[in-house]
Amino acid sequence: YGCVVGGGTVTYGGSSWRHLPWEFNEASHVGAIAGTGLADWPITYEELEPYYTQAEWEMGISGQRVDSPFVAPMSRDYPVPPVPLKSSGALFKVAAARLGLTVVPGPLAIITQPYMGRSACVNCGMCSDFGCHVRARSSSAVTVLPIAVETGRCEIRANSYVHEIRVNNAGRVTGAAYFDASGQQVFQSARAVVLSANASESARLLLLSSSNLFPNGLANSSGVVGKYLMLGNGAGASGLFEHPLNDYKGVVSGAGIVDYVPSDPARGFYGGGRFTARGYYTPISMGLNSLSPGQPRWGAGYKRALRQEAQHRMNISCFTTQLPLETNRVDLDPVVKDAWGLPAMRITSTSHPDDIKNMEFFRQKSIEILEAAGATRVWAGQVNDSRGSAHNRGTCRMGNDPATSVVDRYHRAHDVPNLFVVDGSNLVTGGRNHPTMTIQALAFRAAEHLVRAARAGEV
Repeated sequence: YGCVVGGGTVTYGGSSWRHLPWEFNEASHVGAIAGTGLADWPITYEELEPYYTQAEWEMGISGQRVDSPFVAPMSRDYPVPPVPLKSSGALFKVAAARLGLTVVPGPLAIITQPYMGRSACVNCGMCSDFGCHVRARSSSAVTVLPIAVETGRCEIRANSYVHEIRVNNAGRVTGAAYFDASGQQVFQSARAVVLSANASESARLLLLSSSNLFPNGLANSSGVVGKYLMLGNGAGASGLFEHPLNDYKGVVSGAGIVDYVPSDPARGFYGGGRFTARGYYTPISMGLNSLSPGQPRWGAGYKRALRQEAQHRMNISCFTTQLPLETNRVDLDPVVKDAWGLPAMRITSTSHPDDIKNMEFFRQKSIEILEAAGATRVWAGQVNDSRGSAHNRGTCRMGNDPATSVVDRYHRAHDVPNLFVVDGSNLVTGGRNHPTMTIQALAFRAAEHLVRAARAGEV
């Protein structure tokens, strides 16, 4: 995550896929899977679709509406066209033609033409992990937050660290306690609190906010806070090609192959995902640590390998499903403390056996695609269980039953009527690994409901 105003949207690659309609009732779609907490969402795609559209147009998403069973249906086109096809995308098409696969432009939070007073992408190649110097990436820092501040009713307090949400004897939140930029403790009273620290930190803050009324953590009578964490699994492969690709130029996330998005019982396990052509390696990163296996890392051999491999490399990144398990969780470390003396976050996670099989399936398919594209050399590392990601989901799942979920279908905490949790922690299932567009759509929907509830005196 980016620890800046705007969070991870400042530094992410911008992938903005929607969840597919059947992903909201996938438990009913695929049936029970032993050892998992796979469950249906309390809302449908049809309910959320207008908010996907609103988010895409208010944030600024580039892409192309695609008529495919592997891509979510849309009621309106994207506001700006998709990014240009890169060399890797063209090679995807070569492989797809040979293997009978479907290539689509990836929807991205990166504008390709001037939009809402912001400049279009200049294809500098310094995309993922860096902020955008021309404001082409549609982060919240350059879209909705400036608009909110301009109203005069929104104040951003940077370098602040909330450590407790407090409640009164009636079980209603009264505000948030935080350390300001100088390290002084401040209490901000509030009529309602909206927690949006994402799956890891939202759960941690609720657990830190224990009290006599909520001894196991705020809004945690169900015991579900922190559980069902989905970190985000993946796989991939790399290949070298005869001719220069210069794939580091332009956006980091290119075209996608989507044929294996659904789970297929014929594979013998649950799981699906997407293949994305990725131009991760800038010249500097290639020189530092990204040569292919077996190449020397210094001297004349190193220089020769750089000349041979630089600009000739293509990477496939696979973003795959991860089943929600009760044992995968965020809790408070009993020993380790953070810089403020508070219990540090502890993450416990081991993927379901089906997740491991799914990652291996995508690893092998990535090799097959690169070979079909004409790579002269292909390699792929062994599949590893995820130990961290920018795609954290779960931990405060939404649902209709207070005994098995933390918030209701409108993100209101079951236990606390004026506390709302609105972020990736609410996702019941992880989808095909890119949660940002769904998080944003949920946020627009939650905000509309919160305003309506406040005006009706229900907050």
